[in-house]
Amino acid sequence: MKDVEVLVKAGCSAEVVAHCITVSNIALLIAERVTVPVDRELVRQGGLFHDIGRSRTHGIGHAVAGVEIVKRLGFSNALVHIIERHIGAGITAGEAVRLGLPGKNYLPLTAEEKIVSYADNLISGTREMPFHEALDRFRDILGPGHEGVELFIKQHHEIQGWMK
Repeated sequence: MKDVEVLVKAGCSAEVVAHCITVSNIALLIAERVTVPVDRELVRQGGLFHDIGRSRTHGIGHAVAGVEIVKRLGFSNALVHIIERHIGAGITAGEAVRLGLPGKNYLPLTAEEKIVSYADNLISGTREMPFHEALDRFRDILGPGHEGVELFIKQHHEIQGWMK
């Protein structure tokens, strides 16, 4: 089965599928520019499947729902972690509890996880935004002093530091 067919069969809307394709493409462009070792196929798949949980919910729990789906489908642990840790620029255990998620860290750890999360943050629907616009969006949604804003800034600086 083709990757896009997996998203459709899981119940993702055409809009979610288009978003996932865009995130995958942007994540691959980033992966091609970084100097750290990166599994580009894992980045491609991570970008494509990061929102598979939106077939069940569009809330913050879509990452947890996505993990359940891809585990059932037999996806690799590395891909499971990308899906679980892509939300925001990562979510700390304390914030997870406040949001009603299981109380654990959802912080991207590997280069692949960070690249997919970052690419997702730069995309609204299928439109790519420059970092400053995405940052303004984070501030509008979360509030200017929210830890997620700082995580996004840190994520941006780390990935920019990896660029060729």
